[in-house]
Amino acid sequence: MTDPAPAAPVGPPTELDKLRRRVEALSGKRAEAEARLRDLLGALLALDDLLADTRHRAGALQGARSARETASAAIALGEQIEAAHRMLRDEFARHDVAPVDVVGRAADPAAMRVVGTEPHPTRPHGTVLREKVTGFRLGATTLRPAHVVVAVPGPAPEPGPPQEPAADASVPSSPPAGGERAQPRRTTRSQRALPRKPSVRRGRRTRRRR
Repeated sequence: MTDPAPAAPVGPPTELDKLRRRVEALSGKRAEAEARLRDLLGALLALDDLLADTRHRAGALQGARSARETASAAIALGEQIEAAHRMLRDEFARHDVAPVDVVGRAADPAAMRVVGTEPHPTRPHGTVLREKVTGFRLGATTLRPAHVVVAVPGPAPEPGPPQEPAADASVPSSPPAGGERAQPRRTTRSQRALPRKPSVRRGRRTRRRR
C-alpha cells in the first residue's frame, strides 16, 4: 500500500491568483449589469406599446366630429397618459429609482438646484416652495437634482390683474355703457384721399357764370 502524496504547502496568493479573482469579480458584475439592462429594456418595450396606443387615441381626439366623441376621446387619452406615467414610475421603483420629496424642506445643494426665489411672509429663508423639475435618487445617490424655487423674506407677492385678451378685429366690440350705440368716427375727404366728383365742379362753375 502506497502512502498518499503529501499536500502542497498553502502559501500566500500570488499576483496571478489575485488577478484571476479580480477578473472573476468583474465578469460577475458585468453579467449582473447586462441582466438588469435587458430587464429594463424589456419593461420599456411594454411602455412603448402603451405610448403607441396613446398616440392612436390622440388621433381619435383630433378626428372627433361631435362634442360627445370629443369628450369620450379626451377621457380615454387622459387615462392612457396616467397609465403610462404610473407604469414608468413603477419601473423606476423596481430599479430603486424614486422621486425626491423637496417641497417644504430646506434647500440641499447636493440634491437640489435653486432656479428662483419668491418672497414669503412665514416660510424660513431657503425653504423650498415648489419644484419646476422633479429630482430623482438612485438608491442613496442623486440621479438628477430637483430644480426648485425657494423662499426669501418679504411680503407675499400680490396677484396681478387678469390679462385681457387682445382685441380681435373680426369680433365686434361690445356697446358702451348706458345702452347707447357707438357712432363710427367720420373721416374727412382729405383723410380718405378720395378725388372730388367732376359733376360738383361743373355745377359750381355754371352758378358762377350766371
